[in-house]
Amino acid sequence: MTESTGAGNGMLDRREWLQLGVAGAAALGLPACAAWDGEEEGQTEAPPLHPPAGATDADWETVRAHFLVEPGTAYLNNASIGMPPRQVVDAVAAGYRAMAELPARGRDDLSAQITERVIPGLADLFSISAEELALTRNASEALHLQTIGVTLDPGDEVLITSQEHPAGRRPWEFRQVREGIRVREVFIPSPLPAEEEILSRIEAEIAPRTRAVAFCHVTRGGHLYPVQAICGLARDRGLVSLVDGAQAVGQFPVDLSSLGCDAYAVSLHKWMLAPAGTGFLFVRRDARDRIRTAFAPDATPERPQFGPVGTAAFPVRAAIGSAVDFVTTLGLEAVEARCRFLSDHLKGRLAELPDVTLLSGTLGQSAPGSTIFEKDGLDAVAAVGAIETFASAHIDEHQRDGHNAIRVSTHIYNTTAQVDRFVEALARTTG
Repeated sequence: MTESTGAGNGMLDRREWLQLGVAGAAALGLPACAAWDGEEEGQTEAPPLHPPAGATDADWETVRAHFLVEPGTAYLNNASIGMPPRQVVDAVAAGYRAMAELPARGRDDLSAQITERVIPGLADLFSISAEELALTRNASEALHLQTIGVTLDPGDEVLITSQEHPAGRRPWEFRQVREGIRVREVFIPSPLPAEEEILSRIEAEIAPRTRAVAFCHVTRGGHLYPVQAICGLARDRGLVSLVDGAQAVGQFPVDLSSLGCDAYAVSLHKWMLAPAGTGFLFVRRDARDRIRTAFAPDATPERPQFGPVGTAAFPVRAAIGSAVDFVTTLGLEAVEARCRFLSDHLKGRLAELPDVTLLSGTLGQSAPGSTIFEKDGLDAVAAVGAIETFASAHIDEHQRDGHNAIRVSTHIYNTTAQVDRFVEALARTTG
C-alpha cells in the first residue's frame, strides 16, 4: 500500500513527497526530511573518543561522529533497538572475516576474546562475578531461562505486574499451561504511584503458595520501578526475585549486587549499543539452589551451566567488548546525564503544546531516556508512520496500560535540534 498524506486538498504518495524536496515541504508548512541538524556526508574517520565535559549538544558532538546513522535521520527509538557505533560494527565485520579466512582458528580466537575480555568486562561493569553471568541472544531468551529455571510445584504462585513486556509474561504463561503453576498479576497504575503504594500492592497479593515475584526494572513506557525495595520485600518473605532489565542497562549505572535480585535479564543491543542479538542472564551465586539450568542434567550450584549450548554467533558476541569499551570510556553517569538532558528538553517542548498530556513520571520514577505522552485525537500507531515519512524521525507507539501514547527514547547521539524538529512535526500531525 502506498503511504499518503492529505496536504491541502490533494493526496501525495511517499515518492511524490520526497520529490518535493525541502522547498516543497516548506510550501506545505511541514518539516522537511533533509538537513535536520547539519550532518555532513562523506566523513570517513571519527575523532578520538573522550569523556564529555557536560551534557549539552556541543559536549557530545565528537561522540556523535562515531555513529553511522543515515544523514538527515533522527533515530528516536532506542528503547526498541539501539544504534551500535562504528567501532562495534567494525568489530563484528572483522570477526566474520576471521572466521571466513580460517574458521576453526577464527572461532577459537573469538571464543578466547569472549571468555577473557567480554564476560569479565560485563561483570565489572555490572558489579558481579564472571561466573554469575551467561551470555544469551537477548533479554527475551534470558527471561525464558530464568523463568523455567525457578523450582516450582503445581499450585505454586508467581506474582508479575500489569506493566510487564510480553517477553516477561509469556514464559510464566507457558509454565502455567504446562505445569499448573498459578500466575497472579499485580495491577500497578501508569504513571506510577509512590513507592510505598507499589510495595503495598505487591505485598497484598503475597499468599501462602507464592514463591516468586517477577517484574521489570524499567517498564516499556519508561517508568522506573523501585527494584531494590521490591527485591528486599521478596527476600524478607522468602520469595525468589527475578528482574527484566532490558530497558535499564546502558541508560544509567546498574549495580546488580546492590539491587539484591536473584536473577536479572539483559538486552545489550538497546541502550548498551552492542550488536543485535546480544544479552545476558545473571543468576546470583546463592540463588542457584532455587534457579537451575534448562540445559545440563549434571549441573551443580558450583557449575550451574546456565548458558545455552551449541555454536554461538562468535563475531557478534566478541564485539560486545567494543560496546563495553565505548560505554565505559564515556562513563555511564555521563550517559545518564546526557539522556536526561535530552528527555528534559523534550518534556519542556511538549509542555508548550496545549493538546499533549505527558505521562512520564517524576525524576525518581522515570528512566533517563524514555518519554511517553498522548496527543488529543491522535492515534499513536498511525503517528509512528506519519512522522517517519514526513520528518524522517523514528519513534514508537505505546498503546497499552490504558494509554494511546507515543514513546520517544532519546540516546547520547541525538540532539536538541532533532527533538525540536520532531515536536514541530508532531504539532502539525493530526488524527
